Amino acid sequence: MKKIFLLSLILSAGLFSLQAQNNSLGKNDADAKKVLDAVSAKLKSYKTVQTSFTLQIANSSGKVEASKKGTLYMTGHKYHLTMSGQEVYCDGANVWTYDKSTNEVTLTKYDASAKTISPENIFTDFYDKDFLYKLNGDSKLNNKTYQEIELTPVNKTKTFFKVYLTIDKAAKTIYTVKWLEKNGTKYTITANKLTGNVPLNDASFIFDKSKYPGVEEVDLRN
Repeated sequence: MKKIFLLSLILSAGLFSLQAQNNSLGKNDADAKKVLDAVSAKLKSYKTVQTSFTLQIANSSGKVEASKKGTLYMTGHKYHLTMSGQEVYCDGANVWTYDKSTNEVTLTKYDASAKTISPENIFTDFYDKDFLYKLNGDSKLNNKTYQEIELTPVNKTKTFFKVYLTIDKAAKTIYTVKWLEKNGTKYTITANKLTGNVPLNDASFIFDKSKYPGVEEVDLRN
């Protein structure tokens, strides 16, 4: 689950022809930043976010190995992800990963510096310190205009080497997030629907053992 979720999202969780040489010079694309800032501002205007999404995983040969649907609820660094018999809760300090097939939950510490993609990464202004970015241009799909932004991580120890955000130009929301792992695996998250300011409370982001009779907890925080 942790590997699948490098994400977020999921959920959720995102432009074509400008100076490609900017990245090679260690500079960012000003026009790309305008788009990213607008998306970040739109998402930050919501106290909470709910996103239904589809996650597709393809191997290094391009063959789709899995396609899963899920829902992401989040506010700040807190989130709750549900997807195909698995759930992840994060209260900003701890992360619970529940596997329905084994009725087991793994508890770990939340790590904001993890070398992966996570929901709060996608829905904040992470790009300013973590990536070099450029605008690749516009494209049309189903009478909508989308912009693609290409992001390259500054930290070369990340498990991935490239991220592509497709952004709904009019709505200023992320439509797809694609990232390429160094092992050749490609993850694509498509946001099917995004709703802001849904009612959520702190309990929404904490795993409640009483709702999972007989669940076995594995605490890896120490």
